[in-house]
Amino acid sequence: MLEIEELHAGYGGTPVLKGVSLRVGQGEFVAVVGPNGAGKTTLFKAISGTVATRSGRIRFQGTDLAAVPASRRAHLGIAHVPEGRQLFPSLTVMENLEMGASTEAGRRDWARNLDRVLAWFPILAERRSQLAGTLSGGQQQMVAVARGLASSPHLLMLDEPSMGLAPAVAEFIFERLAEIHREAGLTILLVEQRVAEALESADRGYVLEAGRIALEGTHAELRRDDRVRQAYLGM
Repeated sequence: MLEIEELHAGYGGTPVLKGVSLRVGQGEFVAVVGPNGAGKTTLFKAISGTVATRSGRIRFQGTDLAAVPASRRAHLGIAHVPEGRQLFPSLTVMENLEMGASTEAGRRDWARNLDRVLAWFPILAERRSQLAGTLSGGQQQMVAVARGLASSPHLLMLDEPSMGLAPAVAEFIFERLAEIHREAGLTILLVEQRVAEALESADRGYVLEAGRIALEGTHAELRRDDRVRQAYLGM
């Protein structure tokens, strides 16, 4: 579904990604893990088109994204749930979800998608008329994920969904993501610093360090790797 080949990208004169190659197959749950500053967020911004690529190629369902402006990529079926949630705080929960449903597919599937996200996140049904900015951090993250799902994506990209959340709340979010992947068969690409939880949820994973892919493998292979165990799992 998603193929990235020798991607170089960055900001101004500063290179961040240095020849990154990875793939995400249809229906897979893939995690990209690594330390702060490794380039994980830049990778997502390159896919969604908000950071220009310097060289390399990104293909999504056979389409070269270099020819697709950022404003059209969501309509191809790419949903980017950004780091820090970035909700519209002065809009209600429902209004935020409606903003997510602005794609052609999202408008078409609105009723079905709304039923599904409220089943996965029941608290949002209770808070549907509440301003998003007054919600707890965990509830805001649920809105952010639900807003992405409202677009009827083929690929759901989640950038650090556990950021700033208590461990129990983060665990709930990971459980819901696994449930969504299982029940909807949705392709998920996750960037996360909580390496143990990310690898537990994912089919495969990549370790990104200093803008390069350092390791890749199934979740079991990466959890057994001594470098991953020592650097990220505290083992």
